[in-house]
Amino acid sequence: MASYAIPLSGLQADSSLLNVISNNLANLNTDGYKNETLNFGDVFAEAQGASGNGDPIQIGSGVSVNGTTANFSNGNIDSTGIASNMAIQGNGMFVVQNSDGQTSYTRDGDFTVNTSGQLITPSGELVMGYSATNGVVSSASTLGPLTVNSTGTVPGAATSSFQLTTNLDSSTAVGSSFSTPLTVFDSLGTPQTLNVEFTNTGTGAWSYNITVPASATGATGNPVSVSTGAVTFDTSGNLLTPAGGSVTGIKIAGLADGAATMNLTWNLGGSGSSTITQLDSVSATSATTQNGYGVGTLTGYTISPNGTIEGQYSNDQTQALGQVAIASFGNVQGLSQGNNGDYQPTAASGAAVIGRAEAGGNGSIQGSSIEESNVDLSAEFSAMIVAQQSYEANAKALTTFDQIAQATIQLVT
Repeated sequence: MASYAIPLSGLQADSSLLNVISNNLANLNTDGYKNETLNFGDVFAEAQGASGNGDPIQIGSGVSVNGTTANFSNGNIDSTGIASNMAIQGNGMFVVQNSDGQTSYTRDGDFTVNTSGQLITPSGELVMGYSATNGVVSSASTLGPLTVNSTGTVPGAATSSFQLTTNLDSSTAVGSSFSTPLTVFDSLGTPQTLNVEFTNTGTGAWSYNITVPASATGATGNPVSVSTGAVTFDTSGNLLTPAGGSVTGIKIAGLADGAATMNLTWNLGGSGSSTITQLDSVSATSATTQNGYGVGTLTGYTISPNGTIEGQYSNDQTQALGQVAIASFGNVQGLSQGNNGDYQPTAASGAAVIGRAEAGGNGSIQGSSIEESNVDLSAEFSAMIVAQQSYEANAKALTTFDQIAQATIQLVT
């Protein structure tokens, strides 16, 4: 009898719905998981005739499962503090590749680093992106594995200017001196020590002598003088001379390590705002600055919102190591879902459009974080109760049809 087929279709549909709900609940703690809903459609096989006014007489034939819909809304962000972890906020998926070269796509950013320093997924797939050369990410480069544990170094940069924030005691006796050491860097990244010595020569007047150790030039004995001059102050302790706010032409030549001749400028600041003062306070240097740095080794990295992996080096410099690739699809509902949170494109989804975060409609990336499952526990429980009641109702209809059938059989026996 057709009557049995109708509640049976309801039982089958409700059973499928309970499977979907239970799968959502099972993945409540699966990073990057997107909860799914089941879509139903009514079934009308054919019309049973027409009424007196010509309207068709139609009796439904049950229900069918039309498909599933994934909810790709953002899950909550869990800040893990692990540098290799990433979470996408907005549109897009990470691009990953297995050992066979097969490319997949995922929202699960629980990445770690393998022994080769490459970013990998929990299942061992390589995280793909754009490489960087000398700290510059090439927009024309092809996708490849991202390495974040490089053994390379950042070369040093020679110091070209320096500054002292120094007060010279106005009560200092003539002939008395005060000196300040300062570390600068040559063209090879080697630290060199400058020593700036001030000697009081009279009221409001001081001489200075800038020296380097004799060993810096391969010599022995007394320090080597590289610049001398004088500074004067007004009655308020402000710098009068040298005018122009700087001392130029400070050269350090013949360095023992073979570095190029250093050409330095001493920035003194302008009139009334000089970093060198003469006040009735103990002679002291409160700060020194210079614009060079030594050779640096990688000490860590961070992920910027546009997916750039910024390497942090021991010389306080940063340099791009690469950039994470982001894939988007014309129809995300058309993606085929596999294991471990991976997706594969289909004809319905369209091919992946590979790009970068914060570009072309793609979302941003939050470093040291993971996107949690977006399953709503209370909503799933509510849906489960409805599915259970629907299943019980269809089961009741089935038993009712069975009772009617038994009564019909009794009529002819």
